Amino acid sequence: MMNESRLQNLLSKFSNLTILVVGDYFLDLYLDIDAALAETSLETGLEVHQVVRVRAYPGAAGTVTSNLRALGVNVRALGVIGDDGNGYELKSALAETGVDISSLIETRERFTPTYTKPMRANRELNRLDLKNRVALSSQIENEIIARLRDWIQRVDGVIMVDQVQEQNCGVITDRVRDAIALVAREQDGKLFVAESRERIGSFRDVMLQANAREAKRATGLDTVETCGGELYRRAEHPVLITVGSEGIQLFDKMGCTHIPSVPVAGAIDTVGAGDSVIAGFTAALCAGATLQQAALIGNLVASVTIQQIGVTGTATPAQVIAANHAIEK
Repeated sequence: MMNESRLQNLLSKFSNLTILVVGDYFLDLYLDIDAALAETSLETGLEVHQVVRVRAYPGAAGTVTSNLRALGVNVRALGVIGDDGNGYELKSALAETGVDISSLIETRERFTPTYTKPMRANRELNRLDLKNRVALSSQIENEIIARLRDWIQRVDGVIMVDQVQEQNCGVITDRVRDAIALVAREQDGKLFVAESRERIGSFRDVMLQANAREAKRATGLDTVETCGGELYRRAEHPVLITVGSEGIQLFDKMGCTHIPSVPVAGAIDTVGAGDSVIAGFTAALCAGATLQQAALIGNLVASVTIQQIGVTGTATPAQVIAANHAIEK
């Protein structure tokens, strides 16, 4: 449990912060199916699902922005979306949460990445993915780097979200990642934090966040302790590894520190938990928290969001404070 006055002081500073979120913005498209209305196709004889409600949320990097906005942080989005209907829905969903979308790059060269999630009785059926499977053009890479440089002096921190598994097919290409490292070195003291599904071990000169599986894949090592130490050696910046119900392992110049998770009761949905952690952690650091305090706030935020089933969970400052109280009980 964090000292309440310290927690409130940090949270009160969030509304004065601006964080740039660079990376892969997906549309999470939920199709709610009513099983009682199922029909049989006359043409194929297969069951036809009947959709009774459509819900659209920002996903991937958009999950991070939603968490930041719920905490009161000002957010600017930098990413690449298609000039298409899903792009319109994604922009609308981002703008509805209060995200500044003026730096989003729209192009007819790309799809708007979309996770279509049929839902029946609050259970997700086979997902349908729409992703770009060709490399990002050098012209778009140039624009991403230019917009990053244009905005870096006007933000308190930068979060990189590398969601796309196919190399160089998302926003954080090899070239963009190298450019981020260069900007981070030039802007010594500016906070940069990266998360990546497939390539967390390739980032340099920035803080890293990964789950245990991502860390082990990146390093080829067997334990969280050895993985964290190796990632810290490569990045030369602090590393957070989330370890599920056990909390967070934090690696810095002092070694490894365990930050326990926040206990919760009842059903949970851990999808997006890492995005909740990185949002809370980064905002807290920008507000002046220590690494340990920021990691605990990341855990507090995640403890709230994982209790929200079947939606993109977020946490308000009031909910974070209540979660902190619950630790004492």
